[in-house]
Amino acid sequence: MKELLIIAIGSAFVNNVVLSQFLGLCPFLGVSKKTKTAGGMGAAVIFVITVASFITSIIHNYILVPTNMEYLDTIVFILVIAALVQLVEMILKKNSPSLYEALGVYLPLITTNCAVLGVALINVQNSYSIIESVINGFATAIGFTVAIVIMAGIREKIEYNDIPESLKGMPIVLIIAGLMSIAFFGFSGLL
Repeated sequence: MKELLIIAIGSAFVNNVVLSQFLGLCPFLGVSKKTKTAGGMGAAVIFVITVASFITSIIHNYILVPTNMEYLDTIVFILVIAALVQLVEMILKKNSPSLYEALGVYLPLITTNCAVLGVALINVQNSYSIIESVINGFATAIGFTVAIVIMAGIREKIEYNDIPESLKGMPIVLIIAGLMSIAFFGFSGLL
């Protein structure tokens, strides 16, 4: 139980996928304009990463390893992630059309979000069990959601501030992301 807690805290805060490992920056920078869409993206990523961690762990441990086909990990993982994203896309389109429209092109981009594939590969690299893989995936997705919602909140607050013209738009967002990374670096002594 202690080891699972260490994996969860480490994945969510100490090794935050966006702010420490710099994976998943495309949706982090693109969808973080409003907290509502950031929260929706976070929820979709939580579902996809958690379920992908579970399924890819099962496929790796019970199909690819016994048949000595570990070299297919990346291809198989991408197919699983693509199928899960299609499922999320269909659910959102039917149940929350406004969120589906707000996420726009970034929803299908979860398929190519390197954070999702990165978590699946980290689970394999660290030889995590199925439970450890799911905990790692869920905690990583929570860390992603925390980071994107904080960024969206900050961006909403500074939207009408007096910012020098040369820093408006993406430059100030990158400065904020850098400051957030420094802040999350403070968690490094936690574990």
